Parts: sequence; C-alpha cells; structure tokens
Amino acid sequence: MSRIETLCVQGGYTPKNGEPRQIPIIQSTTFKYDTSEDMGKLFDLEASGYFYTRLQNPTNDTVAARICALEGGTAAMLTSSGQAANFYSVFNIANAGDHVVACSAIYGGTYNLFAVTMKKMGIDFTFISPDCTDEELNAAFRPNTKALFGETIANPALSVLDIEQFAKAAHAHGVPLIIDNTFATPVNCRPIEWGADIVTHSTTKYMDGHGSAVGGCIVDSGKFDWNRYADKFPGLTTPDESYHGITYTERFGLEGAFITKATAQLMRDFGSIQSPQNAFILGLGLESLHVRMKSHCENAQAVAEFLAGHDKVAWVTYCGLPGDKYYERAQKYLPNGSCGVVSFGVKGGRKAAEAFMKHLKVAAIETHVADARSCCLHPASATHRQMSDEELLAAGVSPDLVRFSVGLENKDDLIEDIAQALAAI
Repeated sequence: MSRIETLCVQGGYTPKNGEPRQIPIIQSTTFKYDTSEDMGKLFDLEASGYFYTRLQNPTNDTVAARICALEGGTAAMLTSSGQAANFYSVFNIANAGDHVVACSAIYGGTYNLFAVTMKKMGIDFTFISPDCTDEELNAAFRPNTKALFGETIANPALSVLDIEQFAKAAHAHGVPLIIDNTFATPVNCRPIEWGADIVTHSTTKYMDGHGSAVGGCIVDSGKFDWNRYADKFPGLTTPDESYHGITYTERFGLEGAFITKATAQLMRDFGSIQSPQNAFILGLGLESLHVRMKSHCENAQAVAEFLAGHDKVAWVTYCGLPGDKYYERAQKYLPNGSCGVVSFGVKGGRKAAEAFMKHLKVAAIETHVADARSCCLHPASATHRQMSDEELLAAGVSPDLVRFSVGLENKDDLIEDIAQALAAI
C-alpha cells in the first residue's frame, strides 16, 4: 500500500500509455452515446459511465478517488461544498421522523444546518458535549436514531474528539459514526482507522489550501453493515422505486451502497455537484497537502507558544500545547500535529481584540480559515456581531476570542506581526 505522501501526489489516477500525466478537466455538461440502449444501462445502474455532470463527472470522480485512498475508504464523492457533504452524509440515511446525535462542538454552519434547517425537514437532533461520559453519550440515543456525528478537531472550539469512544457508542446502538475531518485532514488523522464509518470534508480548507475553490467530499469506509440493521436503513436495504427498484446493498455491496445511493438519489435531486474546474484545482492542492500540513502545524505550534507566554493574552487554545485540555487526546489521535488554527483571547475583551486585529499587517481579516495565507477572525465583531456579550458566552464564543489561522509564511514574520499588533493596543 502506498504511503500518505505518495497518495497525495498520485492517488486515484494512473494514466495509461500516451494519456495525460495530469488529471484531465472534462468540462462538459453531457456525454454522447450511440444508442438509447447504451444510455438506458447507465440509468439502470447496470453499466458504469457518465451521462450528465449534475450527477457525476470523470474529473470529479478521479479527485474523489484520491481522497478516498487518503482516508482508506472504499468509495467517495465530491460535493459543491462542505455543507453539502455534511447534509448528504446525514440525509442519505435519516428521514422525516428520524433522530441523529451530534457533538455540540462543531462548525456553526453545520450546527445551524442540523438544529434549524434539517429540523424543518422533520429530523430531530440531540447535541452532546465532546467531553461527555459514556453514560451521557449512550443516554442521547433513541430507537429512531440513525447516526452519530462529530468533528475530529472542532471549528472554532478546537476540541479534539475521542473518536473511539464515539465509535463504540454508535456501533452499540447500530448506527454509523460520521466524522468531519476537515481540520486534521487524512495527513494527520484517518478516522476510519479509529472506528469511523463515514468521513466528510470541506475541501475548501486545507485540501485546496489556497482559497481558490469551494468544495466538499464524502468518503465511505465500506465497513458498516447496513444489512445487519436493515430495518433502520430501508433506503439502502430495500428496493428504491425512484431508481428502477434497485436495492443498493444487493447491487453494490457494503463497499459501494452508501455513495451510490447518495449519487443516484441526492445528487440527482439536489444537484450539489462540484464543478470540474474546482475539482481540478482541488487535485492540485492535494498534491502538496502532506508538505503544507507539516508547515502549518510547525508554524501554529510556534505561534501558540508565543501567545501562551505573552502578558496581553488571556488564554490560548491549541492541542499541541502541553497543559491544553486536549493535549493528551491529541497525542493519541494526532501524534504528528493537528492543524494550523489557534484560538486565543486578548486581555481587555472585545475592544482590545478588535484593536489587535486592526494592527495586523501580515495576517488578513477574513471569514476564511485553513489557507496558505494567514488570516484571522474576531467572531464577536463579525460572524456573531448581533449577539451581546452574555449571548456570546452562552454560545461558547467569548467576546475576546480571536481565531487565528496560521499560514505558510515564515513563522518569525508571523510572530513579529502578532507582537507589534499586541504592543499597539
């Protein structure tokens, strides 16, 4: 088996004699066939191929195959965004009247997707702390629970999930564990090896790494036995009348049933496809992912250590710091580094944090994160600006919090930039 560095560069695509060395961009909405019978076989899923890019595209599938290899899965698909990936991963197995357990420490957009939008669709969510006891976690499940969801490293809380604990609970209740692995990437953590069943990504972040292309990905481990819990997952284990009566687990086995259903049903009906151009850009980003993640983590560690020793900094959260709440857990799941995102508080509260960011020269104020260029955000004055200080604290976002995404610049330049901005307040 190829190692992670080789998979980043060459996984998913092996050109034959005289074929392009780089992944081709198939920028076409549709594909030509000689007979209606040939196309009919595609619609019946009796033959592999392409007929309309809203469902699948060769460029996308090639890049998805690389991510699948990186995560150690059996099938994968690209989506238009990380939000679409998380939505599809849950909606593929949960219907109106069903229930899902999710970690409370997840990206705010995902929390809103679950707690507000999918609730309107009739799916109920229970949110549980990443630091819950086994008893608390097991108590959250119901007879109609269909999945357990969490993030390897939460955005922006930076909590580290105990994947084995969550996998054990999910499997004890006969449901899959879905893990969003965006911040860690498969370079630093492969959740499937710790018991996860489905892995999602916002490929917009480190996988692209250059702020160029929005996208998402879903990877199936191929290990969850849908047939064992056939009554829980009829969409996978009984005939799909919207697709010619196909039973996905029978036709495609455990290795391909989940992704095939997500493509044949959800991508067909919602159309949240990633453009071939974006997929090509993502493929380029993956080639250097293993190199970039090492540098992101080295720079973030240096920045976190500097901040931890600064008298104008109230607190620092970074799991690479000894003494951090999640340091020991990170040593287990993320021994080679976590990510390049550091959260910290500036003494003086909201006004001091805002003043600090105004004086930064190298790092830019952006809503983006996990980019080659350093960027930062003060949630209290940006994404959460409508909240009072009391409401911010209730939401787990302190008024002094700065989320700093450490890029690939020289670490000394970054530290000097932070130092002068702190000195100016």
